Amino acid sequence: MQDFDPTAKDFPPPALPVREDWLARTDEAALEPDLPIVDPHHHLWNRPHERYLTDEILADVTAGHNVVATVFVQCRSHYRQSGPEHLKFVGETEFVRDFVAALPADSPKVCAGMVAHANMMQGAAVAEVLDAHLEAGPGLVKGIRDMTTYDPEISASFGSIPPGRLLDATWREGFAQLAPRGLSYDLYAFHTQLTEALDLARAFPDQPIVLNHIGGPLGIKGYASRRDQVFAEWSAAMREIGKCPNVSIKVGGVGMHNLGFGFEHLPAGPTGEQIANAIGPYVETCIEAFGPDRAMFESNFPVDKGAVGYVPLWNAFKRLTANHTAAERAALFAGTADRVYRLGLDL
Repeated sequence: MQDFDPTAKDFPPPALPVREDWLARTDEAALEPDLPIVDPHHHLWNRPHERYLTDEILADVTAGHNVVATVFVQCRSHYRQSGPEHLKFVGETEFVRDFVAALPADSPKVCAGMVAHANMMQGAAVAEVLDAHLEAGPGLVKGIRDMTTYDPEISASFGSIPPGRLLDATWREGFAQLAPRGLSYDLYAFHTQLTEALDLARAFPDQPIVLNHIGGPLGIKGYASRRDQVFAEWSAAMREIGKCPNVSIKVGGVGMHNLGFGFEHLPAGPTGEQIANAIGPYVETCIEAFGPDRAMFESNFPVDKGAVGYVPLWNAFKRLTANHTAAERAALFAGTADRVYRLGLDL
């Protein structure tokens, strides 16, 4: 099975290129190598000049940290190449199911769960797609993500998503199909959309929502010169949405270029200390707003691998939580992800 056509108009934008030699210039041992980690956000794909499959992910998750399990998140990869258009997304679930079955027996539980994709603009008719995912990946599919990122300054780089998608009545008809099937929803929005995300969370208080990538504080284009203003707006919005008990937060995605941390411009891959110094205020805000029981660290690999190495990234998270209690750290690094995604791990 081939990946979804990368020439298609709605194919995702390329991530920063992974430079293994650049990352290797920073040789850093894993801190606290026995601390259990559940990485709740990574992708798998095989694209021109971009491969992240069995060899690549196992090399990362076994590089020093104690990664016991992971969660795959949809990335428009390995779609069906034939059959009904609205069911092509189910090919990704079939791929992940088969990927798990082929893993070495002694490997960590890579893809212990997955977040699939469905087009919520089908409205209530999306139920057919959700049921097809659940049938294709029984016990595997835990949630759904439908990309909704929009900002007038940068959206040309993120596809053709219109403004106000989270408020759209038809989209919400599709969203309403998740709860009856026990599915969570992964929400990726920029900080400029957090008011809409808050409205969604309040309108569906019984629907578990996982906010991706620290709530998307933008740091490129016109936002690059307004970082203090963005942080103030973002942090206020995060404290508000953090009051919604149905919303959890993924703390990560810090290597994506749209956040503007600029790690990729360093002469070598950043150290854990460098990463921690840059992202500290964002991490602290997320944990304060949601609490450790609704916050989970994520790698977002291989997207973030263009800017940070796997070992230094998790070292940064460990540095930033050194003063938290053992119970809080257990939740942040593994327990929250296990509970939110219903993985049933023996941690």
